[in-house]
Amino acid sequence: MDNENKSSNFLRSIILEDLREGKVEGVTTRFPPEPNGYLHIGHAKSICLNFSLAGEFKGKTNLRFDDTNPVKEDTEYVESIKEDVKWLGFEWDNLFFASDYFDEMHKRALLLIKKGKAYVCDLSAEEIRKSRGTLTEAGKESPYRDRSAEENLELFERMRQGEFKDGEKVLRAKIDMSSPNINMRDPVLYRIAHATHHNTGDTWCIYPMYDYAHPLEDAIEGITHSICTLEFEDHRPLYDWVVRECEMEHVPHQYEFARLNMTNTVMSKRKLKQLVDEKVVDGWDDPRMPTISGLRRRGYTPEAIRNFAQAIGVARADSVVDSKMLEHFIREDLKLKVPRPMAVIRPLKVVITNYPEGQVEILDADNNKENPEMGKRKIPFSREIYIEQEDFMEVPPPKYHRLYPGNEVRLIDAYFIKCEEVIKDDEGNILEIHCTYDPETKSGTGFAGRKVKGTIHWVEATQAVPAEFRLYDVLIQDDVVEEEGKTFLDYINPNSLEVWQGFVEPHMKEAKPQDKFQFPRHGYFNVDPKYTTPENLVFNLIVSLKSSFVIK
Repeated sequence: MDNENKSSNFLRSIILEDLREGKVEGVTTRFPPEPNGYLHIGHAKSICLNFSLAGEFKGKTNLRFDDTNPVKEDTEYVESIKEDVKWLGFEWDNLFFASDYFDEMHKRALLLIKKGKAYVCDLSAEEIRKSRGTLTEAGKESPYRDRSAEENLELFERMRQGEFKDGEKVLRAKIDMSSPNINMRDPVLYRIAHATHHNTGDTWCIYPMYDYAHPLEDAIEGITHSICTLEFEDHRPLYDWVVRECEMEHVPHQYEFARLNMTNTVMSKRKLKQLVDEKVVDGWDDPRMPTISGLRRRGYTPEAIRNFAQAIGVARADSVVDSKMLEHFIREDLKLKVPRPMAVIRPLKVVITNYPEGQVEILDADNNKENPEMGKRKIPFSREIYIEQEDFMEVPPPKYHRLYPGNEVRLIDAYFIKCEEVIKDDEGNILEIHCTYDPETKSGTGFAGRKVKGTIHWVEATQAVPAEFRLYDVLIQDDVVEEEGKTFLDYINPNSLEVWQGFVEPHMKEAKPQDKFQFPRHGYFNVDPKYTTPENLVFNLIVSLKSSFVIK
């Protein structure tokens, strides 16, 4: 397809213009996560953007781990990130770590010191913060700012050799303490951290700061378009300063776009980690989490997430996306793909008193009425079945068309049944209901010219397979206002998870983890890969069947 005819965004337009003017010969992007947590849906947007832009122009995308903070990083996160990127359907051209470049970064730091562009500072982190000034007041120069290059080189080497404690000294850039951009007021380039690094072990005890490391990584890898979220816009002058003053051969350029914000969730890795650490959820892959692993476990597909990322587009202005938009795309992806067996989540037993005892009839049922190519399945029918508790009311309200005493309904793919009697225990709780069926109303026979207003689903009782159903709702309630004394944890939805024990059709005992189904009237479900065992089927609700959300 001609690139000019494809849907565009401002980043794509920049790339087209750069190629036309010969500013770049090809396109190289990167996805640079810090391995200090699991990726979330916001990262998925960035993954899709970086890989898709490079792919469209037959370029390359590197997966690079910005592992410059050994205190918070772990190989568990590295492996989860690699799995997530592959699951989304992307293959990186090169796999890099920021730590691969520690020697080169150290060499460039020595260059800055020799040029008089960096100095070792003895101020504490708190003292540095106070001395940086405000948006309306200039910062105050460090008393160590005018150390000689020779002294700075000696001190930096002693830092490197581990002679100082954490926080005792830092290496700072020497730029401008009166700059209107606070990021340019002698930012810290290196800090001391006596911690074992997941990749380099104990080789280093000084580690580069992100704002110093990131531009160097891009320059070393020959990145042409370094795509970041808007919070890094004010960091771009520092990005350019580092590349220029470190005299990098390749000069990359940073471009910013709006990050993804969604209703009813949080997108901060710090807050997500807090949910995990405080056991509000049962891990990073909890199906209520916006993490890619959580969405995967819940039952979302890579196609749905990629389509969602494309639909929300790429903009310069921050906005909030309705979480129902993501739900729309998983419904669209699954509706013609998955079979539609019946499941009863809150069972109520029905005894069909005039059906022959001991007889089991085998009926035909469509796997997916909207997709005839998926064929049919066989389902048993007998004297005892389960229906949903909500499909029966002893004293129904007006216009209630399901089962109640004296009323007749149609069982999907079976017969008409009529409620004749309600059986209760001594406390008045309903134990079961007794019905009669009309043998002339078998599905597919024309129902003997009779019609009923209600149709309900069911599962034959003697062969039904027990199953657990985990029904998920939004994790964060609407209108979160973090008032004084409150945090986002005060807005956790207490009803974000309900667990029910019900039944599915007998052939469902063959279902495997990550198999997906639509259960009539309930929604789309995924076989949970974490808790399902050969003896215990667990289904996660992916999404309900309908929504009022409309794609505009």
